[in-house]
Amino acid sequence: MKSTALLLAATASMLLPGCAAGTDAEPVAASSTAATVQPAGTATADAAAQLRALFKESDEANLRRNPLSALFRGDMRYAGELGDNVTDAYYAAERTAAEEDLRRLAAIDRNALSATDRIAYDVFKRDNELNLRGLQPQMLALTAVRPIDHFFGFHTFYPDVASGQGAAPFKTVEDYENNLKRHRQYPVLLDRAIGRFREGMASGVVQPKLVVRNIIEQLDTQLGQGVEGSTFYGPVKTFPAEIPAADQTRLRAAHAAVIRDEIRPAYVRLRDFLKNEYLPAAREGVGLVHMKSGPELYSYLIEQRTTLPMSADEVHNLGLREVARIKGEMETVKNKVGFKGTLPQFFEHIRTDPKFKPKSKEWMTQEYYAIGKRVDARIGELFSTLPKTTLEIRPVPAYREKTDAGGSYNSGTPDGSRPGVFYFNTYDLPSRTTPGMETLYLHEGAPGHHFQISLAQENEALPSFMRFGGNTAFVEGWALYAETLYDELGMETDPYQRYGGLDDEMLRAMRLVVDSGIHAKGWTRDRAIAYMLENSSMGRTDATAEVERYIAIPGQALAYKVGQLKILELRDRAEKALGNRFDIRGFHEQVLMTGALPLPVLEQKIDDWIASRRA
Repeated sequence: MKSTALLLAATASMLLPGCAAGTDAEPVAASSTAATVQPAGTATADAAAQLRALFKESDEANLRRNPLSALFRGDMRYAGELGDNVTDAYYAAERTAAEEDLRRLAAIDRNALSATDRIAYDVFKRDNELNLRGLQPQMLALTAVRPIDHFFGFHTFYPDVASGQGAAPFKTVEDYENNLKRHRQYPVLLDRAIGRFREGMASGVVQPKLVVRNIIEQLDTQLGQGVEGSTFYGPVKTFPAEIPAADQTRLRAAHAAVIRDEIRPAYVRLRDFLKNEYLPAAREGVGLVHMKSGPELYSYLIEQRTTLPMSADEVHNLGLREVARIKGEMETVKNKVGFKGTLPQFFEHIRTDPKFKPKSKEWMTQEYYAIGKRVDARIGELFSTLPKTTLEIRPVPAYREKTDAGGSYNSGTPDGSRPGVFYFNTYDLPSRTTPGMETLYLHEGAPGHHFQISLAQENEALPSFMRFGGNTAFVEGWALYAETLYDELGMETDPYQRYGGLDDEMLRAMRLVVDSGIHAKGWTRDRAIAYMLENSSMGRTDATAEVERYIAIPGQALAYKVGQLKILELRDRAEKALGNRFDIRGFHEQVLMTGALPLPVLEQKIDDWIASRRA
């Protein structure tokens, strides 16, 4: 999954009175003025007020530094700004902000806070401490000089924002004018990326050749669209009726001009630099183990992604155990459907039998609509709070489908003005299979990413860094946990769809093995692809895209399984401790309604909930 909530996580914001979400929330006392002799409760009120002020001021400063974060929230105050996330000045400002936030937080008496506010305190502290580690010069020397890759690069992210189907609204003349302002800043970022790449060439910290070739191909694809076929031209193909005809003509011409005269030449500069200068200097080895100081970076990324201090060997061995367990369950399904061959032969049967091939993009769309309706009919049995934000189902846009994941989710806005979107990939349909469609919907849509991200954003009682921020282990761990709810939601009654669920779970288990294999053990791209084909029914196209994703964004894929296993562990602990007092809707409320918590913080919260229910 590729989520805008993680790409644009806010740093902090306001903690409102009664900040805790969920049924066991403790109210936050109102602030009071200090006196010579303070009445009981005043210290608690003062600490809560200080915390609210810190969150609010930190969030406001963050939005000024990162205006696209505001745009994704539907906050239009900085809508004409693209922001600067490339320069030394930007990183220095981020570092200074984290240091100041931690200084102010340390001055607040944590013991004087309510239980809920202590959760917010702990998340804010941990997030800033981890971010600060990543903003140190020695770490930036390994990351800032590789500013884009083929999976998380603003050369593909920004076109989606400005496409007319993304985060940027196009309802008024001002919306279009803001879009033009952002467009004129976009080439500056692309040129600054070239400068960063040059720094990496000088220091010996460079991307793999494979990643560079993929970026070049993506730029060629966008250049091949021309001007009026460009993704950036999408918003001016049609206009809202409220925009006068004269403005429509002017804005259409202005967009064509900025695409032709500014964006396309910047793409050519970046493409030519990568092709002619950077590619020859790029590294052959795809893993961080082959990059200068790569093992140190990978160690940091494991903790950043999983929120746990795991070693690469621990990750690898956990993956091997999970792969073995899931293969055993796959054998059970194989025998149930009466297949007589080996498990690898069953994989090949799933890959190649025409009955498992999607008929068309339109057929897949209608199937996902039907799956969504079946889930909706049962979802209230497991969740007491449902998102207000609507969920739309769309195929991945053609300009990015070749290198995109099989499914992804883009978050909506808290006010409902932009829906959440579940994207499914229809690139190279003959290589794709239908088992697992139900699982993919549970993961990306309901009750997966759409529920977790929307419920957090819609909860105005949370501080903004918890509403809009997050960590990969919780966000992806929840979505993978959501897949395990198939039986309670009446899904995967067809054994082939159950196999598809196991195959998707196998993907997340294999990620632990393959990601750590590539970045810590020197696995090649081809060895990683072969491992995935041997242990699942994935097609070569999907396996290749997955492996190249792990190469581009080390550590991100580890978070799914680690997060899922922790949530399953906590549910099992609660069920055993509470017996017939266990309430699945209450458990889900506790997990979801305080945003995406670091796993240690989530574990403490659930332990406290269990204790309160047993009392």
